[in-house]
Amino acid sequence: MIDLVTPSQLGDWQPGQITVLDVREPAELAVASVKPDGFTLLAIPMGEIPGRLAELDRDQPIACLCHHGARSMRVAQFLAQQGFAQVANISGGIDAWSQQRDPSIPRY
Repeated sequence: MIDLVTPSQLGDWQPGQITVLDVREPAELAVASVKPDGFTLLAIPMGEIPGRLAELDRDQPIACLCHHGARSMRVAQFLAQQGFAQVANISGGIDAWSQQRDPSIPRY
């Protein structure tokens, strides 16, 4: 089962360093992006994840992010199937992030 965390709960989800994996497309990143604040940010579009698994640290918790949460949930499920043990989906995506953590992030 994949953990669901809201943007405001992210810091409480796992102790230590978390990787936020933004799986949106480059054009979406150009419109709105989160700023690393107590976590590592890595942007890999959803379609590139299978070929870029080596860029992810299996020992570090990974919280997946997209626009509203659907794509990131699919990526989180895929990562769990590949043996990543500490995976979560950021519920509501960057839209919720803008509302809960950083209102300077544009909503689209």
